Order: sequence, then structure tokens, then C-alpha cells
Amino acid sequence: MKIFIDSEWNGYGGELISLALVSEDHRIFYEVLGCTSPIPWVAENVMPKLGKPWITLESLQEQLEFFLGQFGSVHVVADWPEDIMWFCKVLLTGPGVRIDTPPLTMEVLRANTVSSNPHNALADATALRDWYVNTNNQLGFWGDINGGTK
Repeated sequence: MKIFIDSEWNGYGGELISLALVSEDHRIFYEVLGCTSPIPWVAENVMPKLGKPWITLESLQEQLEFFLGQFGSVHVVADWPEDIMWFCKVLLTGPGVRIDTPPLTMEVLRANTVSSNPHNALADATALRDWYVNTNNQLGFWGDINGGTK
């Protein structure tokens, strides 16, 4: 299953604030960790758009494990490398310990998306999914846009 990801964080190198995954068949994961000291740009452009209460990292990890457990395998698609970085960090629960997941592969691609609510991770992940589906439908296949199969 292809799953499209987006995240928001507190500036370059800052803490994770929210994480969203949208599957190709529209199943949704969206959680917010929050941020007690956002940089000014994040305070103005991200924090007002979170749209749900904050949870703990442990709760996010438990819910992500449950969400990913629905799938036999997962191919994570991102349009920015830090989204993959944060996803991988969230998988880790301690030294040598991680959440249980199906087999995972990952891809970072350049996409020309139009989000309905920029800097809201759920809206941005949905926009990436929609862009990917529409691009592949226009090319006549559903697969890797860089050389998929018909």
C-alpha cells in the first residue's frame, strides 16, 4: 500500500509538531505532538492550523503502530526528506527497540502539489496523494511515476 506522508516541525532541525499519513485508498493517520516554544514563523503559520489536541509521543507511536498494522506492506511516499526522517524517528521507541510495522519502503520525490490548507500536515499529505494519483492517471498507469508499469 502506498502511503503519503507530511509532517510539520519547529523550524529547520526543530522538534516534530505533527505527522500525517494518507493511504492511496484514503485511510488517514494524523496526530499532533504540539510545541511549547514555536519559532515565530511556526507560531504564525503552523500552530493555528493543527486542528486537534496534542498527544504524547508514546500515544502517537501506539496509534501509528495500529495504523500501519492494517497493511501487509507499506511504501511511504514523501515530497521532502525530513518527512521520512521524522517518520523513521517516530518508529524508534528506545535503544534497539521500535514499533512493530509491516515491511516498509520509502521514496522521496519532487511534487507540484496544491494543498487546501498549507502547513497542515494532513492537508499537505492529502494533496501529495491526490497529486500522485492524478499524475499517474494522466500518464496511464498507477505505479512509480519515474518508470512504472502499465
